[in-house]
Amino acid sequence: MQALNPSAYTRIKFARHGRILHVALANPAKMNAVDGAMHRELAQVFKDIAHDKESEVIVLSGDGAAFCAGGDIDWMRKSAAGEEEGPGMDEGKAIIFSLLELEKPIIAKVRGPAIGLGATLALFCDVIFAADTARFADPHVKVGIVAGDGGTVIWPALVGFARAKEYLMTGDPLTGVEAERIGLINHVVPDAELDARVNAFAEKLAKGATLAIRYTKVGVNLELKRLAHSLLDAAMAYEMTTFNTKDHAEAVSAFLEKRKPNFTGK
Repeated sequence: MQALNPSAYTRIKFARHGRILHVALANPAKMNAVDGAMHRELAQVFKDIAHDKESEVIVLSGDGAAFCAGGDIDWMRKSAAGEEEGPGMDEGKAIIFSLLELEKPIIAKVRGPAIGLGATLALFCDVIFAADTARFADPHVKVGIVAGDGGTVIWPALVGFARAKEYLMTGDPLTGVEAERIGLINHVVPDAELDARVNAFAEKLAKGATLAIRYTKVGVNLELKRLAHSLLDAAMAYEMTTFNTKDHAEAVSAFLEKRKPNFTGK
């Protein structure tokens, strides 16, 4: 059993306020984009938090003005060129399942963009608060790959199949206000009020009957875990396949060259 050791993490920051543990994705120079180091740490951090005896409630946020801008395109380029190991299915599944297995309630605090895997992380949390300036999107298709890291599981579960397919097949973004309207998130608040609202809700849970709250979450998550176990292997396999397509290589080149991609369906 591994206890939480904050010094072991380079891409995730921690702060404690009583029994509330604040966890922040930390790659602010790239709007907290997920690079190889962060991906590895995300595959471990929720397991460590589960064994952290000093916390009852978790708040997940981003360091600075963004929640998470999704996958780091430079990491994708390096992995495609064989310069660095890319995202693997084992790590990807560990992120999702360790988040779902975490019995402690976890609150997402979203300001700025929550994109791709960033959106997935936020949406798999138990309660999602967002600033009115937040943006949510899963634009995997815009870089020529399948939304296999959890988007195909959680978006339909939250907003239904039709809406989920619309947003996953286009990659179009939603504002925090729109996300709340369609039921993708719980609450949207003015940016200046976000911290206070999240802190008040976290305190409410921390002062509650914590075992009852934990096991209520566990009961609700049984269906989400069933869905994830049913779908995630296939979705991630499709994603891994599309990492090797010409469209994905074109999307990475276009992003780095700051131009629109020219997709050919290959």
